[in-house]
Parts: sequence; C-alpha cells; structure tokens
Amino acid sequence: MSVSTNELVAKAKKLAGPVSAVVALVFAVVLVCNHSIAHAAGGAAIGAAAPMDDSSVSSLVALDNAVEAVAARVTPAVVNVSVTSRASADEGDGDGQGPVMPQGSIPPEFQWFFGPQGPGQGRGHSMKPPAQMEHGIGSGIIISPEGYIVTNDHVVDGATQIRVTLNDRRVFPAKLVGVDKLNDIAVIRIDAKNLPSIAWGDSTKLHPGQTVLAFGSPFGYFQFSVTRGIVSALDRPNPYSDDPRKPGDFIQTDAAINPGNSGGPLVDAHGELVGINTFIISGSGSFAGAGFAIPVQIVRASVEQLIKDGAVHHGYLGIGMNDVTPDKAGFFDLPDATGAIVSQVTPDSPASRAGLKSGDVLREIDGRKIVNGGALQVAVSEMAPGNTISLGILRDGKAETIKVTVGEYHANAEVADNSESGSEQHGKLGLAVAELSQEMRQQLNIPEHVKGAAIQSVRPGSPADDAGLAPGDVILEVDRHPVEDPDSFVKQIHSVPDGKDILLLVWARGGQSYLVVHPAQNSENGM
Repeated sequence: MSVSTNELVAKAKKLAGPVSAVVALVFAVVLVCNHSIAHAAGGAAIGAAAPMDDSSVSSLVALDNAVEAVAARVTPAVVNVSVTSRASADEGDGDGQGPVMPQGSIPPEFQWFFGPQGPGQGRGHSMKPPAQMEHGIGSGIIISPEGYIVTNDHVVDGATQIRVTLNDRRVFPAKLVGVDKLNDIAVIRIDAKNLPSIAWGDSTKLHPGQTVLAFGSPFGYFQFSVTRGIVSALDRPNPYSDDPRKPGDFIQTDAAINPGNSGGPLVDAHGELVGINTFIISGSGSFAGAGFAIPVQIVRASVEQLIKDGAVHHGYLGIGMNDVTPDKAGFFDLPDATGAIVSQVTPDSPASRAGLKSGDVLREIDGRKIVNGGALQVAVSEMAPGNTISLGILRDGKAETIKVTVGEYHANAEVADNSESGSEQHGKLGLAVAELSQEMRQQLNIPEHVKGAAIQSVRPGSPADDAGLAPGDVILEVDRHPVEDPDSFVKQIHSVPDGKDILLLVWARGGQSYLVVHPAQNSENGM
C-alpha cells in the first residue's frame, strides 16, 4: 500500500466513531429512496421509448430496402469455388494465405485472395515429397443459365479438380473452359440448366462515389457474403511488377473484400456486373479499405472469346510507355499533360515496323484521345491481332499519323507496357556514374545494345534517390540527347542551368522509361 493510501486509511479510522451514526442515517435514507424508485419503475416496460417517426428515417429505410433488393437478386448467382491442385515442393509460402508470386514480382502489400486453405500450405523442407495436393477457395459468378461461371485465373491455376457450391447448397464438379492469364480471368462450367445468372453492366459509366456491392466467400468460411461501399477511384494502374505488359484500368472500391472473395462479383445499384474482384492492398493480407476489381468491359470481351474459342488473342505493339506528366510535358513541347511517351521500341515489332521511335508522344488512337499510357495499354490488349490502327503522335512537337498493324501477344513477346522505372546522377543529382563494363553487363544482365552511363551509387535523400534511381540503372539520354559514356553524361548535366528540371531516359530492370529529376539547388560540383 502506498504512503498516500496509508494516510487516507489512517484518517478514515480516526473519523470512524463520530461519523458512524451519520453514515447509518444516510444509509437508511438511501434504502428508502431506492425502494420508492424501484416500486415506481416496477410497472414500466424496458425499452418503452417511442419509435422514431418513419418520415425522419425514410431515406435510410429506402436505402436498406434498395440494398436488400439488389442482394436478393445477385446472391443466387454467386458461387463458391473450391480447388484441388498439385503443387511442387518449391511452391507455397507456408502461411496458407494465397498463391506465391515469383520473388520480387509483386509488392508484399498486393495480396492475392485465396482462402485460408489456399495454395502455399506447408512450405517444403528438403525431405518433403516433390509434389503434394493443396486446396484453395475462391468465388465466382454465374453469367449464363447454361452453367458458365466467371472467376479469376489465379483461383483455378494448376487445378486438378474444381468443385462449385451454389447458393442453394448444391455442389457440382466443374470443368475449365479457358483462361486469360494476361487479365487474370477464367471461365469454368458446371453441368446444370436454368441457373440464376447476373446481367452484364457497363463499367465505362461508373463514377467515383457510386454505390457498389461486393459478393463472395471471405476467408473461405463465410460463404455468400455481401458488403457495401463506393467506387473509390477508376483506371487504377497495373501493380504487377512481374510483368508490366499486364493491363491496368482497375476499379478501386472500399466495399470490404478479403481472402476468399477473389473471383466474386462487384455490382452496381441495378444489380448488374461491373467488375470481378481480384486483389487488395493490405499490410496484413486482410481488407484495409482498398480493394480492386477488373472492369466488366475487359471481363466480358475475354469471357466471350473463351466461351467461343477456349482462348483469348490479345493485341500488342512492342513498345514501352510512360504517362505524360506536367513535369515531362515541357520537354516534349506538349500543350497539356495527357498522352503516353514511347520510351522503348522492341526490334522487329509492329511498332518498329511502323516507324515509331523513342520520344514519340502518343496522343490519339483511331481518332480517340489517349488520356494516359494505361488507357492505351488496355485498348491495345483488347484489339484483335491483324487489325490496323491509326496512332496520332507528336514527334519533336510536330503532329503525325502512323498506321500500325496490331500483332498478337505471347507470354514471351513484348506488349505495350506502361512502367515507370528510373536512374540518375551524382552531386547535383546525388549519384555517381561509371563505365558500363562487360563485368557489369554480365552481373546485371544488361544487353549489349544498351549504351550509356551506369549508376554506381546513389546518395540517400538526394534528388536521384527521390526519383527512384538505383545502382545498376543505366542512363541513356539527358534532355533527349544520347549519353555515350560517363564523361558525356557529366558534361550534359553540368550544361543544364541551376534549378532546371532534367529529363532522363533510363534503362532499369529490363526496360526503358523517361524520368524527370528535380536537381538540388546550389549543389557542389559533381552529379
């Protein structure tokens, strides 16, 4: 007992005698009062407050009724997808939270949504058999009464057995109709007729703030759940660093989606399909307010091809792109910050055969304005190979039109990709450069055709560091002028007036991109 507490106890003992009579009297009065209050309240019912007038809550009631109507319409078409697959010993991440992407292919915060028993259970040890059976759980949506179901490719990837549970608890084996790996879409089918199905919506008419509902089986256990939210944003870019050719254009929503929701539908207020839930951004692997869905305009095009042909044929150009930003617009004599800058052209590709060059700014496709590289990337990937398109470009500030015959995407081919990578310089920029030696080429897998100055080191907190440049990146151009070696790079940097932004063309991680660097003011000599 503390000193202060001892003192309080001691004083209470001294006053105990004189106070005792008073205490007894007060206690008696309290008992009488409490008895009277209890008796008076005895006849009153608990929760007898008058209900709120309907007119004061009519808007909330109307909203509830509308959401209930949409949920009742959509839920019968939602399915649970259970997958058995055979995984090799080096697959799986040991936590059962989802399929494992190649090392470094996707940021940790981009968590795929397999259920708690998904691929990756029990990562192998040296004595482990070379293969084992694994079980995963995802979601899907029936899109025709004849049993066609849409889900994600990553839900059924490697499946040896697929089973579908309907909302009425019937269970059917399913067969794989086809997959579109580029867009992470799969179509499966069950042998059943007259099934409840969902209507196609139009994702091009969505707007931020619009109400949407997400359906699925979060964590694999809570089947046929529904959550409500809004469209947080549209046209979100591709987060997959394993392959920058994968299109973006994702719908972002705050409707709660978790592992197990993958492949489930995102619907609008009319109960129409506007997207397929595919990934979340989360530090924990569970919902953190940012879920993403594939727009139905992309889904429908792929699904119709898969049902018809069992395969999807995507178009490609063979270019790397960067979005036009306000920082970059001035370097290319652009009137506004829209369009896509060609940062790389693959040899012997449709783009190279048509005459596209690095530094060209793509402004229109078949007369339609190109807002950014992601929009062009999606448009190209959805085109049929062999079609001829007209690209409106600005080359050195002059408008031109180039005809390009769209090629066909293959996993080992170059598609139009939209990536932002980087590299930079030293004192003024906070980096040091070195000769691009053969040893460095071999160590970093830098092709022979890449010429320029290799970044040797980057000072933490420098303009180069802020821009994302890293050792091993190769600087190819400064302000649209080629860099032959470290000396030419240094001369070009020193020729740029103090305080002026610098445009660099950088080779990094197998691709080229344009990058604007904001140099430090009043820097010492150097890079």
